[in-house]
Amino acid sequence: MIELRDVAKTYTGGRREVRAVRGVSLRVDAGEFVSIMGPSGSGKSTLLHLMGALDVPSSGQVLFAGDDLRTLSDLERSRFRRRKIGFVFQAFHLLPHATAVGNVALPLMLDGIPRRTAIRAARECLGRVGLDHRADHYPDELSGGEMQRVAVARALVADPNAVLCDEPTGNLDSATGREILAILASLPEPGRRAVVMVTHDPAAAAVGSRRVDFRDGIIESDTRRTADDQFSVGEIAKSSFNH
Repeated sequence: MIELRDVAKTYTGGRREVRAVRGVSLRVDAGEFVSIMGPSGSGKSTLLHLMGALDVPSSGQVLFAGDDLRTLSDLERSRFRRRKIGFVFQAFHLLPHATAVGNVALPLMLDGIPRRTAIRAARECLGRVGLDHRADHYPDELSGGEMQRVAVARALVADPNAVLCDEPTGNLDSATGREILAILASLPEPGRRAVVMVTHDPAAAAVGSRRVDFRDGIIESDTRRTADDQFSVGEIAKSSFNH
């Protein structure tokens, strides 16, 4: 589904160049849950942004279902992100003056979906993350965990092919982080939806079917897990995570 071919990303500021990603090749298939583990500053968030067409590589190719994202116009990239990718960020990024259901419905309305239809779909997604009873509350009336559930519902509302998560438990306490990870672990769909999560937490990286260790802009290791090695949703709820 998502394939990176010898991808590099270099940022230039004055006389200084930062090589955030250095010739990375990686494939994520439909139905996989891939955890990308690395310390702060390793380039893992840049890698995720390249996968989701939030940024373009300096060289190499990023392919989604065989299509080269670099060839898309700005308008096509925006449409691609709204329809094909769901994003979950550490900082939630909710609109403060919109209710939970309004925040979740926003991507659909931006894509021209009638408001009534978008609101109905948003309420269904909030129900999926156990937050239908808070649909009409504003972000400042929600806990951190509830805000992240809203963000997950927003990522799902367009029924995307991939959900990309950037430190999704980084602003949460351990118990709430486990709840969010359990929700994320339920999202991959065999043959269809993939989930990619970047994290600095080894325990969080234990979730999913595959762990990629990333440091200094390159992949150090890529380990696939058997079903016996993976955490189940129930095991996630009982495990210990440090944030």
